Amino acid sequence: MGRLQGKIAIITGGARGMGAATSRLFIEEGAKVAIADVLDADGAELASELGDAARFYHHDVTSEDGWTELVRAVEADLGPTDILVNNAGILLFRTLLDTSLGDYERVLKVNLTGAFLGIKAVAPGMIARGKGAIVNISSVDGMKGANGLAAYSSSKWGVRGLTRVAALELGHRGIRVNSVHPGGVDTVMTNQDGSTREKVNERFGNVPLQRVGAPEEVARATLFLASDEASYLAGAEIAVDGGMLTGQYYENFPGAPGVN
Repeated sequence: MGRLQGKIAIITGGARGMGAATSRLFIEEGAKVAIADVLDADGAELASELGDAARFYHHDVTSEDGWTELVRAVEADLGPTDILVNNAGILLFRTLLDTSLGDYERVLKVNLTGAFLGIKAVAPGMIARGKGAIVNISSVDGMKGANGLAAYSSSKWGVRGLTRVAALELGHRGIRVNSVHPGGVDTVMTNQDGSTREKVNERFGNVPLQRVGAPEEVARATLFLASDEASYLAGAEIAVDGGMLTGQYYENFPGAPGVN
C-alpha cells in the first residue's frame, strides 16, 4: 500500500475495463485519480464508488482543446499531474480490404492521436517540476500482426513507436515514458457478447497460461511503471499476455510421444 501516495494521476478510458481497474488500484495505493472518459454514466458511477480520491471528467482524447481544459481542471481540483495513463482505445475487427478510410482514421485518432495529445498536454507541467511518469497502453498487436486488425494493430504499433520517441525526448527532463502491451483481456471491448470467463478461456487454449487475462492483472503492470519502483525504466515494454508472444506450442511434431 502507498506506492503512489500523494500522486495525482489522469487515466483516460478510466470508466470501465482496464481503465477502471487501474483507477481502483491507483487509489488503493494512495493516488488521487482523474477518471477521463466519454462514458459519463459509467465514469460518474465509478467516481462515486471510489470516493473523494476520484473525480470524473468528460473527456474526448481526440480533442487538443479538450486536453488543455482537462489538465487545467485536474490541477485546479486535485493538483499538478504526476502520472498519465493513456489507456483510452477502441477496437475494430475488420479485414484490411473491408476497412474504410473513415474507420481506419477513427481508430488511429482515438488510440494513437489521443496518446500523442495527452503526452503534449501533460509534459510541460512535468518538465517544470522535473518529474513525471507516462504509461501508454499499447497491445500485443503492437508487437505482432493479426488478421482482421488492420486499423487496431496499426494504431498500437504507433503507440509503441510514440512511446520510444517520448522516452528519448523526455527522459533527460525527468519524465519516464513506458508502455504496457496487454494480450487477451476480459473486458467489454474484447468480450462483446458477454461470454462467461470459462467460455472466453476456451479461445486462449494455445496461450502458455491457457486463459484470458483479467483487467486487474494489466493494472498491476501499469502501477509498477507509474511508481518509483520503476525509476530506472524508460522506453520499456511490458507484455501482459499470458505468454502469447512467446510463440506457438506444437503438440504434435515429429518424434513427439505417440506421433510416428
